Amino acid sequence: MNRIASRRLLGVALAGVSFLTIAAASAGEVSVWVWDPNFNGAAMREAAARYTPTHPDVTINIDDSASQDDIRAKLQTQLLAGSTEGLPDIVLIQDDVAQKYLQSFPGAFEPLSDAIDMSAFAQYKVAAATLDGKSYSLPFDSGVTGLFYRSDILEEAGFTGEDLQNITWDRLVEIGKEIKAKTGKPLLDLDLADSGLIRMMMQSAGAWYFTEDGSLSIVDNAPLRKALETYASFYQADLVKPVSGWAEYTGAFTSGEVAMVPVGVWITGTIKANADQSGLWGVAPVPRLDVEGSVNASNQGGSSWYVLASSDNKEEAIDFLKTVWGGDVDFYQKILIEQGAVGSLLAAREGEAYQATDPFFGGAPVWQNFSQWLSEIPSVDYGTFTAEVDSAVQAQLPTIIEGGDLDAALQAIQDQAQQQMQ
Repeated sequence: MNRIASRRLLGVALAGVSFLTIAAASAGEVSVWVWDPNFNGAAMREAAARYTPTHPDVTINIDDSASQDDIRAKLQTQLLAGSTEGLPDIVLIQDDVAQKYLQSFPGAFEPLSDAIDMSAFAQYKVAAATLDGKSYSLPFDSGVTGLFYRSDILEEAGFTGEDLQNITWDRLVEIGKEIKAKTGKPLLDLDLADSGLIRMMMQSAGAWYFTEDGSLSIVDNAPLRKALETYASFYQADLVKPVSGWAEYTGAFTSGEVAMVPVGVWITGTIKANADQSGLWGVAPVPRLDVEGSVNASNQGGSSWYVLASSDNKEEAIDFLKTVWGGDVDFYQKILIEQGAVGSLLAAREGEAYQATDPFFGGAPVWQNFSQWLSEIPSVDYGTFTAEVDSAVQAQLPTIIEGGDLDAALQAIQDQAQQQMQ
């Protein structure tokens, strides 16, 4: 019997025993893998600092020295080899690759919905890690999106932030034309090697690259078609500053070269690093697609915590996540202020930090707004091959923005994705 199977049987045998008894009997060291010392690593260290004083027999060891790619490679290599030696008790996994792990390595991760109330979190985050009725993650940071804009550029063109409330992407194109005509500024900066905006548009309509049964859905995918049409329209109206790479991308909007950036909330720290621009920024709800069911809320990025089923300290790991990440509202206020982390615990929205206004963004209650949009994001099934389809989409973008045959492009995406998924 393998180790995972034996631990499953142990879990069944202990089902009637008190959780606190189990935790007290097996207290030890809980190891955690994360990839960003200044963001998720810092947040996890704060969580550990809150937990260990009341649980002195538990030590939380956080390793934030590796990159996300390195963590993925090591985790996947060991799980493929059937080796759990050296794996952590808790690991951070980005939401859009979660199903790849859950479906490729059944039994490798511990279901958490038996111990933690998943209704307390944003449901689109819970859905990303749910398989066969079980939820496997403790949802962490949200990639809730907003339309960040330079209010001074907007006003020069004769608009205010109110003109960006609850609009469609088609309307934004029209606004962008007027901004370009009156200020000379492009509306957006875009990198053809990044399909994040297209995915953002799709999720606002509750759609993805796959059907509910996991089948590829490209050629007849109405939200995807509309997203590609909209993406192309920005280029065809000469509203885009083309960029390549992260430095050029962030440099264009932080230097005022473009008027707006639709992106995840995690970009806030990058924007606010330019203190001389305080009061010159605003944030509106992300536009929606002009298709049935689309809303003015979406997601880009975000990650969640997973417990390895092979862990010798499973009970402590789960109790730690449940106690701090699943219930400490004050904790979420602190990581919002210090790391700019918008968590997925819905109750955190009632905290003081979330209610505060921000002079950098014209005195608006930006965190309250983001938390409201967070609750409205449609759930989608990211499937196991999102990265492969992204690659196929990106290959067609140069043709699409030049006005190429969209039907042919969609078919090419379908064909390439099918080949990569085999």
